[in-house]
Amino acid sequence: MTTTARIDLPWWLTIIIIIETLPMFLGPYVALTNPEFTGGAGAQEVNYLAALIYTARNLAVGMALIVAFALRSAPMLFILIFVRLVTDAIDLPTFFAFSETINMVRVTAIFVFLYYIPAFIALRYLWKQMPTGSE
Repeated sequence: MTTTARIDLPWWLTIIIIIETLPMFLGPYVALTNPEFTGGAGAQEVNYLAALIYTARNLAVGMALIVAFALRSAPMLFILIFVRLVTDAIDLPTFFAFSETINMVRVTAIFVFLYYIPAFIALRYLWKQMPTGSE
Protein backbone atom coordinates (compact mmCIF):
# COMPACT_ATOMS: atom_id res chain seq x y z
CA MET A 1 0.00 0.00 0.00
CA THR A 2 1.37 3.40 -0.90
CA THR A 3 0.40 6.82 0.37
CA THR A 4 -1.53 7.36 -2.86
CA ALA A 5 -3.66 4.26 -2.28
CA ARG A 6 -7.30 4.90 -1.58
CA ILE A 7 -8.75 3.54 1.65
CA ASP A 8 -12.21 2.20 2.26
CA LEU A 9 -14.35 4.71 4.09
CA PRO A 10 -16.83 2.93 6.35
CA TRP A 11 -20.16 4.68 6.90
CA TRP A 12 -19.28 5.61 10.48
CA LEU A 13 -16.03 7.30 9.36
CA THR A 14 -18.00 9.26 6.78
CA ILE A 15 -20.35 10.46 9.54
CA ILE A 16 -17.37 11.43 11.73
CA ILE A 17 -15.81 13.39 8.86
CA ILE A 18 -19.12 15.20 8.28
CA ILE A 19 -19.38 15.96 12.01
CA GLU A 20 -15.82 17.27 12.02
CA THR A 21 -16.19 19.28 8.79
CA LEU A 22 -19.64 20.86 9.05
CA PRO A 23 -18.77 23.22 11.94
CA MET A 24 -15.79 24.45 9.94
CA PHE A 25 -18.27 26.12 7.58
CA LEU A 26 -21.11 26.93 10.00
CA GLY A 27 -18.80 28.44 12.63
CA PRO A 28 -17.32 31.08 10.32
CA TYR A 29 -20.82 32.02 9.13
CA VAL A 30 -21.93 32.62 12.72
CA ALA A 31 -18.68 34.41 13.58
CA LEU A 32 -19.01 36.82 10.64
CA THR A 33 -22.74 37.45 10.91
CA ASN A 34 -22.77 37.73 14.72
CA PRO A 35 -19.29 38.64 16.05
CA GLU A 36 -20.73 39.27 19.52
CA PHE A 37 -21.64 35.58 19.81
CA THR A 38 -18.40 34.58 21.54
CA GLY A 39 -17.50 37.85 23.20
CA GLY A 40 -20.68 39.19 24.69
CA ALA A 41 -22.17 42.63 24.19
CA GLY A 42 -19.80 45.40 23.13
CA ALA A 43 -17.12 43.10 21.73
CA GLN A 44 -17.98 43.51 18.06
CA GLU A 45 -15.00 45.64 17.01
CA VAL A 46 -12.40 43.35 18.57
CA ASN A 47 -14.15 40.17 17.57
CA TYR A 48 -14.59 41.08 13.90
CA LEU A 49 -10.86 40.77 13.21
CA ALA A 50 -10.70 37.60 15.26
CA ALA A 51 -13.69 36.30 13.29
CA LEU A 52 -11.82 36.86 10.02
CA ILE A 53 -8.83 34.85 11.26
CA TYR A 54 -11.15 32.14 12.60
CA THR A 55 -12.96 32.06 9.26
CA ALA A 56 -9.76 31.76 7.23
CA ARG A 57 -8.45 28.93 9.42
CA ASN A 58 -11.70 27.00 9.40
CA LEU A 59 -12.41 27.37 5.71
CA ALA A 60 -8.88 26.26 4.80
CA VAL A 61 -8.99 23.15 6.99
CA GLY A 62 -12.61 22.42 6.04
CA MET A 63 -11.87 22.53 2.32
CA ALA A 64 -8.74 20.42 2.82
CA LEU A 65 -10.84 17.83 4.71
CA ILE A 66 -13.27 17.66 1.80
CA VAL A 67 -10.39 17.14 -0.66
CA ALA A 68 -8.80 14.47 1.57
CA PHE A 69 -12.18 12.75 1.87
CA ALA A 70 -12.67 12.81 -1.90
CA LEU A 71 -9.17 11.38 -2.40
CA ARG A 72 -9.77 8.83 0.39
CA SER A 73 -6.25 9.42 1.63
CA ALA A 74 -5.62 8.05 5.13
CA PRO A 75 -2.49 10.19 5.80
CA MET A 76 -4.21 13.40 4.69
CA LEU A 77 -7.36 12.66 6.68
CA PHE A 78 -5.27 11.72 9.71
CA ILE A 79 -3.31 14.98 9.68
CA LEU A 80 -6.37 17.14 9.05
CA ILE A 81 -8.45 15.49 11.78
CA PHE A 82 -5.46 15.88 14.10
CA VAL A 83 -5.29 19.60 13.20
CA ARG A 84 -9.02 19.87 13.85
CA LEU A 85 -8.56 18.16 17.22
CA VAL A 86 -5.77 20.56 18.22
CA THR A 87 -7.78 23.62 17.18
CA ASP A 88 -10.78 22.32 19.12
CA ALA A 89 -8.55 21.86 22.15
CA ILE A 90 -7.78 25.59 21.85
CA ASP A 91 -11.34 26.67 20.96
CA LEU A 92 -13.02 25.16 24.05
CA PRO A 93 -11.01 27.13 26.65
CA THR A 94 -11.37 30.21 24.42
CA PHE A 95 -15.15 29.92 24.61
CA PHE A 96 -14.87 29.76 28.39
CA ALA A 97 -12.49 32.72 28.61
CA PHE A 98 -14.29 35.16 26.31
CA SER A 99 -17.97 34.40 26.57
CA GLU A 100 -19.96 35.35 29.61
CA THR A 101 -23.14 33.76 28.35
CA ILE A 102 -22.23 30.17 27.47
CA ASN A 103 -23.46 27.12 29.30
CA MET A 104 -20.17 25.43 30.27
CA VAL A 105 -21.67 21.95 30.70
CA ARG A 106 -23.44 22.05 27.33
CA VAL A 107 -20.42 23.41 25.44
CA THR A 108 -18.08 20.89 27.08
CA ALA A 109 -20.46 18.03 26.21
CA ILE A 110 -20.67 19.23 22.60
CA PHE A 111 -16.89 19.35 22.27
CA VAL A 112 -16.31 16.00 24.00
CA PHE A 113 -19.05 13.99 22.28
CA LEU A 114 -19.12 15.65 18.86
CA TYR A 115 -15.46 16.56 18.35
CA TYR A 116 -12.96 14.88 20.69
CA ILE A 117 -14.30 11.31 20.92
CA PRO A 118 -15.16 11.01 17.20
CA ALA A 119 -11.76 12.46 16.31
CA PHE A 120 -9.94 9.86 18.42
CA ILE A 121 -12.01 7.05 16.88
CA ALA A 122 -11.23 8.31 13.36
CA LEU A 123 -7.54 8.83 14.15
CA ARG A 124 -7.23 5.27 15.48
CA TYR A 125 -8.85 3.79 12.36
CA LEU A 126 -6.83 5.97 9.97
CA TRP A 127 -3.57 5.14 11.77
CA LYS A 128 -4.22 1.46 11.11
CA GLN A 129 -4.93 2.20 7.44
CA MET A 130 -1.64 3.99 6.79
CA PRO A 131 1.33 2.13 5.32
CA THR A 132 4.15 1.18 7.67
CA GLY A 133 6.97 1.74 5.19
CA SER A 134 8.11 -1.89 5.29
CA GLU A 135 5.47 -2.97 2.80
